[in-house]
Amino acid sequence: MALDFAVRRTTAAQQVADGLSELILSGHFAPGTRLRESAIATDLGVSRNTVREAVRILELGGLVHHRVNKGAVVIAPTPGAVRALYDARGELEVAAVRQPRGASELGALRAAFERLRTAAGTQAVHDIVTADLDFHAAIVALLASSRIDDFYADLTTELRFYLSALSLEDREHHKPESIVAEHAAILEAIESGSPERAVGQVRDHVERNARRVCEIVAARESAPRAQ
Repeated sequence: MALDFAVRRTTAAQQVADGLSELILSGHFAPGTRLRESAIATDLGVSRNTVREAVRILELGGLVHHRVNKGAVVIAPTPGAVRALYDARGELEVAAVRQPRGASELGALRAAFERLRTAAGTQAVHDIVTADLDFHAAIVALLASSRIDDFYADLTTELRFYLSALSLEDREHHKPESIVAEHAAILEAIESGSPERAVGQVRDHVERNARRVCEIVAARESAPRAQ
């Protein structure tokens, strides 16, 4: 019975964390806003423990941090933080494609690409971002290290935030053919058996995303604050 309860509670916490992430992204919770656990629990009709666990998930993903005398506070992203995150992502993905991969190794990556193709057709930001992250996680999985997979998974909450911001800012979800084409080029490069080509495609993709997200964050930093 205790094990049953723990599983349900973890699921609820993740759902709350996902919902709070969406609210942070939409601007409902602006940078610097304190997340009041009791008020959130009352609004959602869940326990305060569930909300506390959800906030911990967001903290691990880099979306909130604890500030003295204020508790959990929404982060104020900086270009430097974005660059550090994308540098880590890029190093992992590049390492995964530095050697030729046989057809037998690429089944999961091809399946992830097909899921991304399907998601792109929905024009739903959440579905596209999830499928996008799954595709890149499948690249990292080529390293065949469960510890590295776990580390990359820890990056995905924060990456989800920035990818969603990018999609909404540039309305990428309304251009499914571009999303599919960009990732098809990465898959084709990996399938080609040329590490140089694969590394080039991965680096270009990650760098292009990093540069654009840094621009978005910098613009938000310099935007006039509402009084």
